[in-house]
This record gives sequence, structure tokens and C-alpha cells, in this order.
Amino acid sequence: MPSIGIIGAGQIGRAIASTLAKHGIPAILANSRGPESLADTVGTLGPTIKAGTREEAASREIVFVAVNWSKLPAALAGLPNFGCRIVIDANNPIEAPLFKRVDLGRSSSSEVLARLVPGARVVKAFNHLRPQLLSDDPTSEGGQRVLFYAGDDTEAKAAVHTLIDRLGFLGIDLGLLADGGRLIEFPGGPVPALNLVKFA
Repeated sequence: MPSIGIIGAGQIGRAIASTLAKHGIPAILANSRGPESLADTVGTLGPTIKAGTREEAASREIVFVAVNWSKLPAALAGLPNFGCRIVIDANNPIEAPLFKRVDLGRSSSSEVLARLVPGARVVKAFNHLRPQLLSDDPTSEGGQRVLFYAGDDTEAKAAVHTLIDRLGFLGIDLGLLADGGRLIEFPGGPVPALNLVKFA
């Protein structure tokens, strides 16, 4: 299993860490305030999740980014080139409390994020389910919960699909970032927040 980092310890970041922990998958969780601020959080998640710096999380083979949209540039500023490592874009172009879509012009949110992570192979995933559905048992309703993903790099998508499968979800590839990425963006995409389950 590739090493994993998570940049962002909000609801989505914690939900991702939680589901990784339930499957015994180690990860480094980081936020803007430093590892000490995450002591209580990682304490509740179990021994496989460790608090670390942004740099430590970003150095892993697969890096989740789950940060409030307006804070993305600061969260990713100054990090070394990602050197073809995989970045999973778990963000949505929205801001509380109104949750209106940020105007990105003709770009998808993942295309914007890709410009902030030079050298990375970006895959859009883990952004379209509510946090509680990400952290809950994906087979709790008698089937297999669907988790969509999209990206431009075939090998990167295969690695993300393998991780999704290990976590118990049914991964469905929606194609390239420019098209499939938009389908799972919130707001605007047709599938965010839908709890889709495949029954055998």
C-alpha cells in the first residue's frame, strides 16, 4: 500500500482519516496550525493515523487535499514539486455559509488545484459524499456505496481505484478531470451528496 498523507483536518479530512484507520491503513494528517493542534484528533482515530507537518503529509506517495477553497493557495504554498506523485482532490469550489459556487471561469476545480501542486498527478475523488458517508461502513445498507473519481493519468486513477476498493467502496471512473471532475463537483455536478449503492 502506498504511503498516504492528508492535508486538511476539517470534516472531510477527518472522515478520510477515519475510514483509513478503520482499515488499518497508516496516514499522516496535517493542518495549518501544526501537529500539536491535532493531538486530540489523532488520539480518537487510532494508532495508524499520525499528526505531521504539511511537508510530511505532502511527501507521501498519495496525498489527499481537503481544505476550504479560499485557503487552498496558502495550504499548498511553498511545498516542493510533487514529482509525479498522486494528489487526490477532495475539495469543492464553495465557501460557507452560503455555499455558492466560486466562479472559476472555464476551469474545473481540479484544474485550478492542479496548478497549485506542480508535478502532481491529480485525481478528483472523495469530495462528493457527505463526511458521515465517507467514514461509515460502505456496506452498511446491504450493498456497496459508490465513490466516483476522475483524472487524466491512467496509472494514477488505477492506484486510487485500488485504494477505494480496499476501503470497501465501489469505485466508478468518470473519465478526465475537465469532464468527469465537473460531474462530481459541488455545487453544480449531478451526483454530489447522492448516496448511491450497488446491490449484487
